[in-house]
Amino acid sequence: MPFRPVRLREGVPAPLQEGLERLRRELEVPAEFPAEVLAAADRAVAEPRLPSLDRTDLEFVTIDPPGAKDLDQALFIERSGDGFVVWYAIADVAAFVSPGDPIDLEAHSRGQTFYAPHRRTPLHPPAISENAASLLPDQVRPALVWRLPLDAHGVFAMPHVERALVRSREQLTYDEVQDQLDNGTASESLKLLQTVGLLRERIERDRGGVSLNIPEQEINVDNGHWELEFRSTLPVEGWNAQISLMTGMAAAHLMMYADIGILRTLPPADNGSLRRLRNVARALQIPWPAEMDYPEFVRSLDSRRGDHAAMLYACTTLFRGAGYQAFNGVLPADALHAALAIEYAHATAPLRRLVDRYVLEICAAICAEVDVPGWVVNELENLPETMADSNRRAKKYERGIVDLTEALVLSGREGEVFVGTVVDVDNKRGRGRFMITEPAVEASVKGSQLPLGEDIEARLTSVDLTTGVTQFADVTPRRGRR
Repeated sequence: MPFRPVRLREGVPAPLQEGLERLRRELEVPAEFPAEVLAAADRAVAEPRLPSLDRTDLEFVTIDPPGAKDLDQALFIERSGDGFVVWYAIADVAAFVSPGDPIDLEAHSRGQTFYAPHRRTPLHPPAISENAASLLPDQVRPALVWRLPLDAHGVFAMPHVERALVRSREQLTYDEVQDQLDNGTASESLKLLQTVGLLRERIERDRGGVSLNIPEQEINVDNGHWELEFRSTLPVEGWNAQISLMTGMAAAHLMMYADIGILRTLPPADNGSLRRLRNVARALQIPWPAEMDYPEFVRSLDSRRGDHAAMLYACTTLFRGAGYQAFNGVLPADALHAALAIEYAHATAPLRRLVDRYVLEICAAICAEVDVPGWVVNELENLPETMADSNRRAKKYERGIVDLTEALVLSGREGEVFVGTVVDVDNKRGRGRFMITEPAVEASVKGSQLPLGEDIEARLTSVDLTTGVTQFADVTPRRGRR
C-alpha cells in the first residue's frame, strides 16, 4: 500500500523507539547533516546564483499536503485562444548547490528525502529545502519555469524551460483547492487545472496508460499519538498529478530530441503476468471480457468494493522493475514507461529527489541551445545506480514504519477477532494478506484456503513491536459479504 505521512510532529511512542532506531540503522538513513554541509548551506543561501529574467508577474500558487515546507512546484494556467498555456515553476536547487561541494556530495549519498511520521530526513539542508529554495508564498525565488502550450484537446507542443525569478501568491492544500472548485470560489487558474487535468486524463486513457486508484495508507501523528487510516485521493490530486506527469513527458521529449538525458522507465508486463491477473479476476468473479484490455479493465474497478480492492492490489504486481535509463548519443532500447505508455522523466521534485536536478539542467541547456554542463554529463552513467539504491532504502524504510505502526495499534489486542478483506493469497504457503478497516491495517494472515476478495474473521495471534511483525490465524469466512 502507498504510504503517506501527512502530519509530521515530534514525539515517538516509547514502544516504537527501539524498532524505529533499528530500522534507521539497518537502512543507513542519516540522522543529521554533517556540520560542514550545514555550513556550506548557510554560505550558499547568503550568495545564491540568481537569474536575470523576472517572471514574478505570473500568478503562481502551490498545492501540497498540509504543513509542507519543501515546496518544489508552483502552478499557473491561462487560456490561449482555444487552448491553454500551463506555466509550471520548479525550485532551482542549482542556484544553491555546486557540483562537488559538501551539499552535493551529501545529496548523492542520500538520493532522496526519507519520510517518517516523526521526522523528515531531507535531501538538502532545511536552510535550502525548506527556506531559500522552497517556493514559499510571497517570497521571490529562483526557479526553472516551464511553458507548456496546449491545444484545445490538452495536447502539448514545443515545451520550453528557462531560469527565472518567481513569486508564489498562495500556499494551498488539496482539500482547500477541492473545496474551492466544488463551491465555485476557485480562481480561473484553478478552474483551468480541473479542465486541463480532465483532458490529460482522457489523453492518458486513449494512450493506454493506467493509474491504480488504491486507497493510501496514512500515518497521522498528533501530540505523540500515532494512528492509521486508509484515505482515498481527491479528484484535484489526480488533476495536479497530471500536470507533473505532463512536465515529465515534456522533459523526456526534449532529452530524446537532443540524444542526452535520463529517463524513468518501466518494462512492459509479460503475458504470464497478464494471464495470472485474469485468473485472479476469474477467482473473484469479476467480469473481464477477452476484448477488454488491461487499462480499460482497471478503470472499471471500484476500490470501495472488497473484491475490487483485492483485484487492484493484485494489479500492483503487474508492472515491476521501474528504474532509470541514462543515455548520451544513443537512445536506450527500453525507453518506455509501460504504465504511462509513453517516455517519461522525473523533473518536478528536485528538492526531494536527486535525479530531477540533472534532468532540469539538461532540459534548460537544450532550450537555451548551449552545451549540457560537463558535471551533468560526467554523472549520468552513475545516476541510475545511485537512485536505485536510494529507492530501495526509502521503500523499505516506509514499509517498515507502517509495519511498526500497525504493530503499535494492535498491541495488547492479541486474542481478539478482526474482520477484514483478503487481498492477496499464497495457497502453497498457506498464507496471505488481508485489509482491516478499523484499525486501518493490512496484515499477514495464515490459512489453508483463504477466499480472495471475501471478508473473513481472523484472530490476532502475535504482535512484535521491535520487528513490526503481526500475525493473524484461525480464519473463518464470512460468506455473502463483499
